[in-house]
Amino acid sequence: MDYCAGIRADGGRCQARPMRGSQFCLNHDPERAEINRRNSSKGGRRGGRGRPSAELRRLQAVFEQWAEDVKEGELPRADAAVMCQLLNGARACIRDAIHAKEVEELTQRLEALEEALDMQDRRGPYGA
Repeated sequence: MDYCAGIRADGGRCQARPMRGSQFCLNHDPERAEINRRNSSKGGRRGGRGRPSAELRRLQAVFEQWAEDVKEGELPRADAAVMCQLLNGARACIRDAIHAKEVEELTQRLEALEEALDMQDRRGPYGA
């Protein structure tokens, strides 16, 4: 069985099978270096899926506190209404930022898939 000609970060030889018509696996293929670099850098930019929901929970807690304050007479209704409108704007910004990030990630994934299909088409059906 053939093994990838790539060298792992720890200095050992990669034990993955190479792609058809190549000495390298998907991760070590020099032709895919830019795609792999772009995909590996996503992790740092994403920042975890829990942050937006944590921010939305914080906004919910503020809304609930203000509702209680209005009910108890500690916060004038007009002030609470304006503050709620402002926080609704913040919520919309969070929602739109999440949507934009998802679209950007899907676009990058689609471009990577299209590029992989192009490479496959250039190599032919048997990896020649």
